[in-house]
Amino acid sequence: MNPDNLHTLEIASPLGQLRLFADDDTLRGVYLPAQPAPIAATSQHHPILLRTAEQLHEYFAGARQQFDIPLHLEGSDFQRRVWQALREIPFAATRSYAELAAAIDHPRASRAVGAANGKNPIAIIVPCHRVIGSDGSLTGYAGGPPAKRWLLDHETRSA
Repeated sequence: MNPDNLHTLEIASPLGQLRLFADDDTLRGVYLPAQPAPIAATSQHHPILLRTAEQLHEYFAGARQQFDIPLHLEGSDFQRRVWQALREIPFAATRSYAELAAAIDHPRASRAVGAANGKNPIAIIVPCHRVIGSDGSLTGYAGGPPAKRWLLDHETRSA
């Protein structure tokens, strides 16, 4: 991310302070407290950041299941395919890394899918928390296992 064209806003959430990042036209990042985040100029009135904050508050209140924020996902072609597949996992549903690999026509790429999942810059909105181990275990999550558990439980309660 180019910090010269990047704006940020911090918002309170049940998971702690979230850091939102946007360029002039698109959301570029949602970072949980445990995640290292870029540095950017704080902007209390940026329209994309305000719209994202509003939709995240609705999500946490159980009133929103889908987001309609313009996104900029910067990554390799493979990562972007994984992130698009994440966006297709229904609210309150989960998929294994193997299922996600098969969904993008790379059935033997579970580990690579896991690595791409871990580099997702837009937590919650690109729902990497919905990916679990083949045995149902809550494997790695950049925001930490308690945050992943909370998000999955929240979606189950809100469905």
